[in-house]
Amino acid sequence: MEGISKRYGDRLAVAPTTLTIGDRRSLALVGPSGCGKSTILRLVLGLLAPDAGRVFVGGVAVTPSTVIAVRRRIGYVIQEGGLFPHLSAAGNVTLLARRLGWPADRIARRAEELAALVALDSGILRRYPAELSGGQRQRVGIMRALMLDPPVLLLDEPMGALDPIVRARLQIDLKRIVLSLGKTVLLVTHSLDEAAYLGDEVALMRDGRVIQRGTLRELADAPADPFVREFIEAQRAPCA
Repeated sequence: MEGISKRYGDRLAVAPTTLTIGDRRSLALVGPSGCGKSTILRLVLGLLAPDAGRVFVGGVAVTPSTVIAVRRRIGYVIQEGGLFPHLSAAGNVTLLARRLGWPADRIARRAEELAALVALDSGILRRYPAELSGGQRQRVGIMRALMLDPPVLLLDEPMGALDPIVRARLQIDLKRIVLSLGKTVLLVTHSLDEAAYLGDEVALMRDGRVIQRGTLRELADAPADPFVREFIEAQRAPCA
């Protein structure tokens, strides 16, 4: 991302920002609601066009003429999985592969592989989203994101709506998946613990700007701004 920025009317959603994520590395964007984290993901995916600056994925600039090809190199996971309710879990997972004309046997093999990867009984794929638990929906969403074996994963609060036990289990499985497949990951989360667990680095944002980037230990030991210390201490504060 080279100097990307985005405004909504008078509101600056993302200030001019430059970020690079190395191949097979993971960066977690953290910060309060409305700080620009999810907007950055949408700019990378080409769902939004930056007002200034450029986005590159694998060396290819994201433009109107390249955006479809770029999206096929990216897996996108959102909160609650974002599944189409009128399709079965299998239908959601295999939708793009079917549109691209993959042979049925290849689609079936890939779906079986992914079900095993995310620790989901393949029989569950016959169910519809309303018949699945929150954790199951999220695992199906991860399968869909991985169907085409993209080199890049964008994760937008992928575990934000899950209860603590399900969330902890899915965090462990997601880290195993990312490490085993060697994906490049950009993650959005409100949780510093989750950011530190899943990300090689953390980028803390406020008001559309990256205040500091580094490991969580680096942010805690040498905060670049009083807000960095405040944000870390607020998450570590015991419940009253």
